[in-house]
Amino acid sequence: MSDLRQTPLHALHLSMGAKMVPFAGYDMPVQYGLGVMKEHLHTRAKAGLFDVSHMGQVIVLGNTFAAAARGLEGLIPVDILGLGLNRQRYGFFTNDAGGIDDDLMLANRGDHVFVVVNAACKTADIARMKAALEPAVTVTEITDRALLALQGPASEQVLATLDARAAHMAFMDVATLSLNGVEAWVSRSGYTGEDGYEISVPADAAEALARTLLDHPDVEAIGLGARDSLRLEAGLCLYGHDIDTTTSPVEAGLTWAIQKTRRGGGDRSGGFPGSAKILHQIENGASRKRVGLLPEGRAPMRDSVPLFDAEDSADPIGTITSGGFGPTVGGPVAMGYVATQHATAGTTLYGELRGKRLPLTVTKLPFTPANFKR
Repeated sequence: MSDLRQTPLHALHLSMGAKMVPFAGYDMPVQYGLGVMKEHLHTRAKAGLFDVSHMGQVIVLGNTFAAAARGLEGLIPVDILGLGLNRQRYGFFTNDAGGIDDDLMLANRGDHVFVVVNAACKTADIARMKAALEPAVTVTEITDRALLALQGPASEQVLATLDARAAHMAFMDVATLSLNGVEAWVSRSGYTGEDGYEISVPADAAEALARTLLDHPDVEAIGLGARDSLRLEAGLCLYGHDIDTTTSPVEAGLTWAIQKTRRGGGDRSGGFPGSAKILHQIENGASRKRVGLLPEGRAPMRDSVPLFDAEDSADPIGTITSGGFGPTVGGPVAMGYVATQHATAGTTLYGELRGKRLPLTVTKLPFTPANFKR
């Protein structure tokens, strides 16, 4: 474990009795005393605090915001130039084959674009941006700030006790707030399907802020285990499982993230890696599709389980990419890719689990309705 990196909240996790596991090169809490099930349900009912400081925080700065945005649009098939001031958007890096090299969040912060990337990909992501954008646009990783996520229906009430302006933010708004006497970069977003915030604060102030939030009776510390089950119920992709270098945004059901201006016929159509394939799939469809899956019974079906269209079919027609027990749903849930002709909701498929073919039903995503503040 000595080669694992630690977040600024590592000592706090240990003091709270967290079970620690290696994740993306970091020593991270997978659960606390409540356990994954209760942590999951608490977040859905009240508010959960997550340490996501392993994620990469990056400032992309040009002579103007437009310069930085135009540069990034050469890597990301998203309308960044048209992103409003203090607004955030979901996006992804694509490759020449039309696959996804990472997904990310990006925000218009006036004089720069603030980008948050996945921990396992951040070194490659930063190198990619530097190679494509510098020296005209500078790319700087922020290493002296922590990142917390406060998620759940009580999040607004909790955060507003520290800065009343938090209550006036809408989904995907970004603001600079004063939390516990320190400057915090806050977005109203998250990875649970619930209302909530992601909060960037100076590393040396992170533990004090976390303790203040945890002192609120509605807040509990939540680990990676519940983070995964929450995002799965919300139908959100996990990079390296539901999306990767071989899956296109169209196959993944992420076409909504590619605005009209970047599509065929748009003012800034294409110009990103893999654009020919991706734009063709937007117009004509893809041969496979990410779907929700509800296994029958109580046994979860996890990633890599092959999917068949009949109990006796010889060849699989898809694969599960994420799966587990959904505490809110009250049963097993999964996502995966299937041939498009088998992707209609209500279709019965079969997953091969320990040598047996067990039925599951294709269903629309998400499993749990989103609870964002629009």
